[in-house]
Amino acid sequence: MSTDAKAKTAIELLIEKKNALGRLPKKSDFDAETVCFIKQKLGPWPRALEKAGLKDA
Repeated sequence: MSTDAKAKTAIELLIEKKNALGRLPKKSDFDAETVCFIKQKLGPWPRALEKAGLKDA
């Protein structure tokens, strides 16, 4: 899987979780492995939420 595809997958995970919860997802809403994957692909948690379009910069 390419880097772009992995980043897209990380974004999709965040968006799906937001839709399921009805609020911004927290790290505690994911298992440790998923949090690590998201942070590796999108950066620190606040930045990851921004890249997913869930939070303003």
